[in-house]
Amino acid sequence: MGNTEISGKLLSDLCHPERANSPTSHSRVGAFCTTKALFFYLAFIIQHSSFVTCHAQTDTLRPNYRALRWLLAGESVAYSASIYGLSKAWYKTPFTNFSVKDDFHEWKQFDKVGHFFTAYQICRHTAAVYKKTGITNRQAALYGALSGFLFLTPIELLDGFQYPTYGFSPSDMVANVMGPSLYLGQYALWGEERITPKFSFSPTPLAKVRPELLGRNFSEQWLKDYNGQTYWFSVNVASFAPHSKIPKWLSVSLGYGIHNMVGAEVEKSQSLGYDPYRQYYLSLDIDFRRIPTRHKGLKTLFFLLNTLKVPAPALEFNRKQGWKGHWLYF
Repeated sequence: MGNTEISGKLLSDLCHPERANSPTSHSRVGAFCTTKALFFYLAFIIQHSSFVTCHAQTDTLRPNYRALRWLLAGESVAYSASIYGLSKAWYKTPFTNFSVKDDFHEWKQFDKVGHFFTAYQICRHTAAVYKKTGITNRQAALYGALSGFLFLTPIELLDGFQYPTYGFSPSDMVANVMGPSLYLGQYALWGEERITPKFSFSPTPLAKVRPELLGRNFSEQWLKDYNGQTYWFSVNVASFAPHSKIPKWLSVSLGYGIHNMVGAEVEKSQSLGYDPYRQYYLSLDIDFRRIPTRHKGLKTLFFLLNTLKVPAPALEFNRKQGWKGHWLYF
């Protein structure tokens, strides 16, 4: 999405790509969930940057309650505006009675990992802002976890009032809870973040099979083509062996992907001649937060880069090809 202003038609195409083929399609579209989540994630990045610039005071011996009040007020405004904007931009049909429609069987649960990732990243960004107010890391982790959970819950509730197009998905809700739980759990156990969910994407030729669903160009495909996306769990090795000579920034990363999915259901992909399968990866990664620097700009850049898995050699396993090596994978 290169333009800052997005037309209603483009939003409709991103949110409901299967409607181009079937005006009465009742399938939940994974790309819709990803686009909604990105909407909130980008809002948090903007909020994080503006707050750190305008209100944060890092050199304080006690909590900056004035900054904390500013943050709570700003977060409340951003929350209300985001929900209002989401309801106007995405939900074009009238609201119905609340209905449950779980989509756990779709996309080989890959979109659930996407929910998990987004909830975690929202939590991570808000916790970073709360830390700037002078509260403890554990307190910031708690407030960040609550923010990650509260900001995504209304999305699922709004979906519940959009039956039969959508519906409340319990599995989405579980994923939304698990993301912040991982962040908060790490601070409860270790007082720091040692395991970081990350993301990578490479275009695939499968998008040309169903461009209305998987994306017509790169700006759509990185959101909609799950075949090119990989979610990672990067584990910082040195944090578990503090007295070793292992570089502090080195991480081992476990990845999950899917391939040959040209429809939300496995049966749909098979009917088009494709055999969907899961992919598991083992690779190396960089924990940018642990690269020493005093430059504030670099610290911010490293914080943002820690969302992405760096390109590196990787070992893949899948049921069709067995073990497979990649000299460089992203």
